[in-house]
Amino acid sequence: MFRFYTKSSLLFSLLAAFSPLIFTGCKSSADTDSATQVVTRPAVIGYVGGFHGLLETADMPANKLTHINYAFVDVKDGKAFLSNEKTDTTNFRNLNLLKQKNPDLQILISLGGWTWSENFSDAVLTDSSRKIFAQSAVDIIKKYKLDGVDIDWEYPGIPGEEGNVYRPEDKQNYTLMFEALRKELDVLEKETGKKKLLTTATAGFTSFLKTTEMGKAAKYLNFVNLMTYDLFQGDTVVHHANLYQSKKYNSQHSVDKAVKAFHAAGVPMEKLVVGIPFYGRMFKVSKLENGFGQKQQSQEYKEGYTDFKENFVNKNGFVAYRDSVARVPYLVNATTGELLMYEDEQSVREKCQYVLANKLGGVMFWEYASDPKNYLLDEIDKVMK
Repeated sequence: MFRFYTKSSLLFSLLAAFSPLIFTGCKSSADTDSATQVVTRPAVIGYVGGFHGLLETADMPANKLTHINYAFVDVKDGKAFLSNEKTDTTNFRNLNLLKQKNPDLQILISLGGWTWSENFSDAVLTDSSRKIFAQSAVDIIKKYKLDGVDIDWEYPGIPGEEGNVYRPEDKQNYTLMFEALRKELDVLEKETGKKKLLTTATAGFTSFLKTTEMGKAAKYLNFVNLMTYDLFQGDTVVHHANLYQSKKYNSQHSVDKAVKAFHAAGVPMEKLVVGIPFYGRMFKVSKLENGFGQKQQSQEYKEGYTDFKENFVNKNGFVAYRDSVARVPYLVNATTGELLMYEDEQSVREKCQYVLANKLGGVMFWEYASDPKNYLLDEIDKVMK
């Protein structure tokens, strides 16, 4: 995520391996691992930011969501920790009330994020510390009658935010953390008679697979949420959430590439969830030239699609274009040298169609408040029903 309210800051460039071919699916491993589940429809997972304060949930379209991941819970002194317990607990209560509209809705706590991942490595270093950590996370969902735990560790074995602790042992401890969490969740399942979920948000760049054991970890997980956005390449101007690799520049990342790589690493297709950003990234260049592939002067997070649609698309000097290969839109302001990379209804629709065609687990998005008029969620709902 991005500093408290975003999902991922990517600093790694990878070798391109573009292929637009669509997977046709794979044999399920749901009957052989400890995260067995019956899926009746693709998941639509919305991250909701508790950092905003008290959430306005009354008008939230609960029937268009299958899961809500509450971001974030901190990791402090080896335990899951509610930094603003009064606000968090009120939000938990109000989110649970959404089940009156959608009884199948699942509410999870999401631990970590870009800002609060610095202590994961220490928290899961030993068998005893992993047990304490797992118990503390499960205690929260038990106390507030929630449905599961989502881990957003950015990142095991490699740097995330400056100052984060990371070590080579993270590779194995990442898997062992999920094993410990699954054991505690299984105990809670027996106590309550209700299924408890374990999911994770992972980087959308494939070098993440070098410092993790995703095939082993997936056995304990219900979903692997790919943060297929912020797909930066150093300081160059790029699409940040392209479905396929672009031909407008030396494109190294894409949703398609991440899906294929994680599947090849052992994650079942039905557990892979494609991440969709409801926000955008604004690049600025000194001279427009070709735009893509050139060095940027600056880049910033821009929130979000409701604002883009109403104030930027073919307005205020911005002209809308579409990359027909990468399957994403972008805006260009030739006067200011600004380029906005974002999602619109068409690109979201194409990502959802990709999910269905490949028999993936579903989609997730960061984050709900970025599109208050639900333009993109409405499009997801049309396709994913």
